[in-house]
Amino acid sequence: MPIANIDIRFFAHATEDLNKVVEAAQHILPSNYIDDIIFKRDVLRGHYGNPITLLETKIKEKEVIKAIVEKLSRGLSELDKETLLKEITLHVEKGSLYVRLDKQAALEGEFKLCTADPIRLRIRFRKGKLEDISNICRELGILP
Repeated sequence: MPIANIDIRFFAHATEDLNKVVEAAQHILPSNYIDDIIFKRDVLRGHYGNPITLLETKIKEKEVIKAIVEKLSRGLSELDKETLLKEITLHVEKGSLYVRLDKQAALEGEFKLCTADPIRLRIRFRKGKLEDISNICRELGILP
């Protein structure tokens, strides 16, 4: 497996239903691993003192990583894959590919790229060069 681990992190704002936000993130996960993946919670304060919950997890198990990548590659539209390819230098940093998915779309079981208030996946590769990461992502179906 060319991937070392996957970090998933996202915020639940005071105006959002925490359970719905967690449910949206769980839709990204393969259904047979949902119960095994626990999100650590930290309560933070926003700019105006409003509570914001940070949820995050790190996945290291090879079979879970493989299942997440397969679900991601099946779920992303060809247009989003093309966008990732065109903007690859904006999504790769220090040996990791950053994929930001729309929370609302995830709640509906869809994978859509977004920039504002996303569910962030950091896919950490064993090889750190941009060219290597691009080639691996093509092989895995994340890139066209």
